[in-house]
Amino acid sequence: MQIRISGLTKVYHKGAPPALDCVDLEIRHGTFGLLGPNGAGKTTLIKVLATQMVATEGWVTIDGRDLQSDRVEIRSRLGYLPQHFGAYPQLTGREFLDYMGRLAGLHEGRKRRERVTEALRDVGLYEDRNRRAGTYSGGMMRRLGIAQAILAEPEFLIVDEPTVGLDPEERIRFRSILGRLSRDRAILISTHIVGDISSTCEDLAVLNAGRIVYHGSPEDLAQQAEGKTWHVRVDDAGFEALTKQFYVVTIAVDGDRMDLRMVGDGDPPPEAEPVAPNLEDAYVYFMRMETEGAE
Repeated sequence: MQIRISGLTKVYHKGAPPALDCVDLEIRHGTFGLLGPNGAGKTTLIKVLATQMVATEGWVTIDGRDLQSDRVEIRSRLGYLPQHFGAYPQLTGREFLDYMGRLAGLHEGRKRRERVTEALRDVGLYEDRNRRAGTYSGGMMRRLGIAQAILAEPEFLIVDEPTVGLDPEERIRFRSILGRLSRDRAILISTHIVGDISSTCEDLAVLNAGRIVYHGSPEDLAQQAEGKTWHVRVDDAGFEALTKQFYVVTIAVDGDRMDLRMVGDGDPPPEAEPVAPNLEDAYVYFMRMETEGAE
């Protein structure tokens, strides 16, 4: 599976800044992360790739087939979980997937029932198959969304903001599911949550203001913050002083003191301890540098 994106541009209104600005990208087998802040253009790119929106300029090919001229063929090879997914609350999980299977072209009853069962098992919902979807938790509903997206055994799976609103346990479960599914297909995960990328993706791109500002491995991005990441314990006055020089990644309050993890180019106080950067440190540093460079 090879997805090639070239010169992709999307303008919603004449005279407005483009939502996508000449995006070039290549996505292959495995899990690919699309990372960026809210409003960066991630959902626009996702909708173009999912054949729900037409670009203003540029082109996309999937295994050499053009996204525009071969939309029907390409759509049959796609699975898509949108950010805002809903199911008919009066249907059970099994009934909902059976209905979605019919819409996906699985008309032969026995094969459709087998695929529904397999999908339910893949996402850990088989034991809850006879519960009404309206009684599912947020995490279970997202897993049901993945199940409907893989019913027709797509070669390319697109997932938009998969873990927003989920508790930590469901987040971990969801990432594990995507990791297993990536063995047999290409998966594009679009998110602003760095943890969704760091634990699942071998390749990633950072999108900002409609442009690709980074494309490479998570490890190479993490190196952007090498020698620039620190841990320090401060009081309120120290916190105010440090935030003028550094970007605070995490804060843990302990009485009248705070444990800070911070990243930046300033000179840290003598008591600060250098720490190895992770992907979140590097993303915060990289995006702040991008923002300051654009001002």
